[in-house]
Amino acid sequence: MPWLSPITLTGKKMKLVPLEKSHRDEIIAAAADGTLWELWYTSVPSEDTIDQYIDFALTEQLQDQSLPFVIIDLKTNKVVGATRYCNAEAAHKRLEIGYTFYSKSVQRTGINTECKFLLLKYAFEVLGCIAVEFRTNSLNRASRAAISRLGAKQDGILRNHRIDQNGLRRDTVVFSVLENEWETVKFSLNFEMKRWEK
Repeated sequence: MPWLSPITLTGKKMKLVPLEKSHRDEIIAAAADGTLWELWYTSVPSEDTIDQYIDFALTEQLQDQSLPFVIIDLKTNKVVGATRYCNAEAAHKRLEIGYTFYSKSVQRTGINTECKFLLLKYAFEVLGCIAVEFRTNSLNRASRAAISRLGAKQDGILRNHRIDQNGLRRDTVVFSVLENEWETVKFSLNFEMKRWEK
């Protein structure tokens, strides 16, 4: 039986719905809001890469290494981004939250905070994770700041960790939230989400 079974997670502002091939055009539209694929230090899908993006995510899901979602704004009922559990290791009760992007129009609206809250809550309280990782390009300062605001701690930097699509060597910053830190992080995220309700 797989560790990561498809599930819908619903909050007050957004819901996470398991990725399907039928979401193809909606994901492209979400990424087009801000032409997010032009950010060279991220891996946001474009019209040219969307099919490979979806196939890779669904293949990893079949291997119980990933659980991809689309992010739906409950106000508009539109797809406004995507995210996934990835690099999952059931035997070690660890996974990463990654491949996340949001349409420009919903950035800094509280949707990211709620999304991460739902994913972390499910990871720790249902899947029984002992650690949840976040990774980002060292040059992606906005992402690094957002991960820190969640309450994740920086573990370190993997230097020359990847060669990107432009042939450039990427340093990857690794953050994590540990099982024994979850209650404090949860309290902090709940506080932040209340602020977004005002």
